[in-house]
Amino acid sequence: MTPTPADPIEPPERQLTQLSAPADRAAISELIDRYTVHLDEQDRNGFDATWVRSFFTEDCRLDFPIGGHRGLTGLAEFHHRAKQNFTATHHLSSNHLIGLDGDRADVRFQMIAVHLHPQAVRERAPVDPGALFKIGGYYEGETVRTPDGWRFSRWTFHVVWTDGVSPAELS
Repeated sequence: MTPTPADPIEPPERQLTQLSAPADRAAISELIDRYTVHLDEQDRNGFDATWVRSFFTEDCRLDFPIGGHRGLTGLAEFHHRAKQNFTATHHLSSNHLIGLDGDRADVRFQMIAVHLHPQAVRERAPVDPGALFKIGGYYEGETVRTPDGWRFSRWTFHVVWTDGVSPAELS
């Protein structure tokens, strides 16, 4: 169909934004998916301090119920320590909401995480080694476009519910 003089013609930068939006949303959703899987796999083959560069900006800010962290330095250790109370974890994400605004985007998605307690029973508060600690909540934050692709710059986890024995109850 040939445009008529009454049809608005989008400026080239707006046309480019409209064309790249689906690709940007897909790239950010893939970043979320990779992060979710990596939460369970990050140290399977030994501790790796470099994996965080694939997900976060140099000046990232994280706020979780277990504490916060700023910057890439020590961020892999922060994640590693959080998982030391468990034999295994299984994280599931859904409902990726992505609000694009040029080279940044607001992100929110649901998370359910299942944590398996270690096989060793603790003396002070014994727990069945097969017992699960489950968490439901959501992540929200900001991603930014970098030369290496989209990365999380601000990341917060909000707990909505828990079930089972938490590590805090065992200490």
